[in-house]
Amino acid sequence: QEALLSGAAAGLLVDLSLYPLDTLKTRAQSSAGFWSSGGLRGLFQGVSVVSLLSMPGAAVFFVTYDTGKRRRLPVPVAACLGEAAACLVRVPCEVVKQRAQTDRLGRRPYRIFADCLREEGPAGLYRGFRSTIIRELPFASLQFPLWEALKALAGPGWADKPATSAASGFAAGGLAAFLTTPLDVAKTRIMLASSHDRLASGSVLAALSTVHSERGLPGLFAGAAPRTAMIAIGGAVFLGVYDTVRLLLSRLAS
Repeated sequence: QEALLSGAAAGLLVDLSLYPLDTLKTRAQSSAGFWSSGGLRGLFQGVSVVSLLSMPGAAVFFVTYDTGKRRRLPVPVAACLGEAAACLVRVPCEVVKQRAQTDRLGRRPYRIFADCLREEGPAGLYRGFRSTIIRELPFASLQFPLWEALKALAGPGWADKPATSAASGFAAGGLAAFLTTPLDVAKTRIMLASSHDRLASGSVLAALSTVHSERGLPGLFAGAAPRTAMIAIGGAVFLGVYDTVRLLLSRLAS
């Protein structure tokens, strides 16, 4: 129960507070280009779908992650299992959110959701599921072991403090985010591709090849600055809030 409530609270706070940075990152990675995808306008386009689904996605992650750790699974394995479970909730949210962030017609998220179902069926809501998993597993394998290690370095009496958790989350999240940016670019391009585009097949290698042929190495790191900033700050808030709420609930229960 602690993991469920703590994860839900942390997920909602992070997703809402950092949404404009996420919009900037998505538009920078769009095939249409940053300015054609909306530029600096409407940075909260699509935020309603995040408000609805960020809490269950984060809760599913932490329930799975904490269960894995209690069963003495290695931290990278527990984190990967958590991300895989969370993606079942997160991917449909990402598809609708990213299309709303780059939509030049100003459609509401519910209209984008309905159009996706009509044109592509339920499978359209899971466009990019494979590429999201391919992105999230390396990310989780880097972020959470590093987060746990940095907290341990703080020493007894400090490792479980929310401030330590937040600082460790900032460093771990930022590094993992930068290194996995090319996979995030591939995921974004797959999710934004039209149903007739070859990238709609979901091939990560095809997406990486297309981006590299169009924009070279800089294209593979498009949106790296806002992504790194967003996830570093998000890691601090997400993991700091998670441990804060978890400690509060533990004290209330004792």
